[in-house]
Amino acid sequence: MTIYEAGPRVRSENQSDKFRVLPPSVAIDERTRHNSMTYPMAEYDVYQTLDDGEDLRISVMKGEWNELPDRARRFIGKYVKLLNPLAVYLCDGSEDEATEVADKLVERGLLFPLTNPKFENCYLCRTDPADVARVEGKTFLVTNDRYDSVPHTAEDVVGELGRWMSTETATKEMLRDRMPNSMKGRVMYVIPFSMGPIGGPMSKFGIQLTDYNYVVLSMRIMTRVDPCIWKKISKDSDFVQCIHTIGVPRPLPKKPISHWPCNPERVLVLHEPKHKRVLSYGSGYGGNSLLGKKCFALRIASTLARDEGWLAEHMLIMSITNPAGKEYFICAAFPSACGKTNLAMLCPNLPGWKARCVGDDIAWLKFNEKTGKLHAINPEAGFFGVAPGTSSKTNPHALDACMKNTIFTNVGLTEDGGIFWEGLEDEIPAGTKVTNWMGEHCQVGDGSRIAHPNSRFCAPAENCKIIHDKWQDPEGVPIDAIIFGGRRPRGVPLVFEARDWDHGVFVGASLKSEATAAAEHTGKKIMHDPMAMRPFFGYNFGQYLRHWLDMNKKHPMPRIFHVNWFRKDINTGKFLWPGFGDNIRVLDWICRRLEGEDIAESSPIGLIPKPNSIDTSGLGDIDMEQLMSIPKDYWKEDMEETRMYLENQVGIDLPREIRKQLDQQEDRIENI
Repeated sequence: MTIYEAGPRVRSENQSDKFRVLPPSVAIDERTRHNSMTYPMAEYDVYQTLDDGEDLRISVMKGEWNELPDRARRFIGKYVKLLNPLAVYLCDGSEDEATEVADKLVERGLLFPLTNPKFENCYLCRTDPADVARVEGKTFLVTNDRYDSVPHTAEDVVGELGRWMSTETATKEMLRDRMPNSMKGRVMYVIPFSMGPIGGPMSKFGIQLTDYNYVVLSMRIMTRVDPCIWKKISKDSDFVQCIHTIGVPRPLPKKPISHWPCNPERVLVLHEPKHKRVLSYGSGYGGNSLLGKKCFALRIASTLARDEGWLAEHMLIMSITNPAGKEYFICAAFPSACGKTNLAMLCPNLPGWKARCVGDDIAWLKFNEKTGKLHAINPEAGFFGVAPGTSSKTNPHALDACMKNTIFTNVGLTEDGGIFWEGLEDEIPAGTKVTNWMGEHCQVGDGSRIAHPNSRFCAPAENCKIIHDKWQDPEGVPIDAIIFGGRRPRGVPLVFEARDWDHGVFVGASLKSEATAAAEHTGKKIMHDPMAMRPFFGYNFGQYLRHWLDMNKKHPMPRIFHVNWFRKDINTGKFLWPGFGDNIRVLDWICRRLEGEDIAESSPIGLIPKPNSIDTSGLGDIDMEQLMSIPKDYWKEDMEETRMYLENQVGIDLPREIRKQLDQQEDRIENI
């Protein structure tokens, strides 16, 4: 096996002619299989003038360099000089390109085609066990002023609402110590992508540079990759700079685990809002490498939203249509792995109701002058969902969406060429031979863990059978209600409505949930996750709350609700609410509230359903009294802890309106 390097690079004597096809390449022998993959020779070399005036030689493996706008060429050239890749590959997002990249990964042993006929063009991959989740502890916001990024925490308190790194330290840690020559011997893939429908008034462009072709395939699913974006950028559209490297230059010091090269000991993810730039090093896992997702669509976008007067939120978008034919659009914010995808693809259990999915994870919300309402788009083009727990019972639409053009990461591989994860026991019988996510042989039902708790499916949104016909509408859909929720096994009722906008923002700011496997956290600890955005704020959380509060002063905003599907019986420990398709019963109550029905009564924490106002027909014995109870002792302790958290974590940045809401709610609870 050989790697080909471009032959002699000869500059044209005509300074205006920057492009020239070169002679055949020279083969270079390498030591190991991973250091000796066959690459096509570079088609041609170019000279690119950088911002400092240097003319840099760049080998182009695929694509037309001269069709790129000048500022894109300068951006790419800057990082070619820093990262020193073998060649540059300009992605076009085509089927042929995807096939070419996938074939290379299959040859390398990283991707396994699923041979079961139920799966069409689907692949499985396994990661290094040290690279399986978002690295929140190694993710930073970079600004000159610390308090532009994070709030003023109390003394001796470790801040949880974002991590800050100075510009000087970031330059040293990333641009000097890690990134130089980190793509040596590798191809730099250049991905032009759009978050949101291409050219839409609520959409934004990005250019991602990466040396990992697994990322190329995943970005093609999760974003809109298209060469037409070069023309859009060349006119008047800006772009977010996304630079990613796995940090493993060739020749490799050791063979990668599971054929997954990464550098977990040196992982670092930096966000520079001022420069609209993301720099990621060392990890190939989704949230750390698919930079259009959490990094761009939430952290960078939230700062753009603050500056431009809109919202970028960790929210699903769905529509529900009642038996009378009236449609409502809802945004819902839940922490990762708390059921956003399940709700976004709801299968209603009440007759006559229909649900449609617009997006399952991120929403960009902007006021629409024509309709006088807040509109939302799903900036993503795919689902990057947690696999365990997804089944024909919990989410048949998500399972069905995975049957075509999907990449599965860290799930089990069945002997007949299909997939398995915990939750599919009813579909795949005990005794079925499986290779687990670590590549070890086992059987379904033998007690061993088969899929990683944070294993994923990456599937195109268009696969979803209930995808809304307006999911790609550039104007977005009009939002009628915003819902917050999390995993709360004790004390928190099934549903309540915020008293007004300020109280709703307070409800979101006070959001808590059991920790999940989506990040580094383990166990069942109840954690604060304000607005379900704790890992994703792009700037000071206190300023973020101020922006939310001020939105209501500029435009009419949707009503806010809170739900909790996860409350457990204090005696048996079993869930009190059936959840899944029966959650439409709660949404039905919310929609009737939007219509002004008198079905709510005041409580210390908000407006709760009047007795018998939630349709429980056909559910059997549901302990609604316990499900809707508001234990005084529990809530006194909860509010004391919430006040301490906000004062310690936000300090002087906490808006006075939120302090007022704290005082008022504590008074109401005291009077229970």
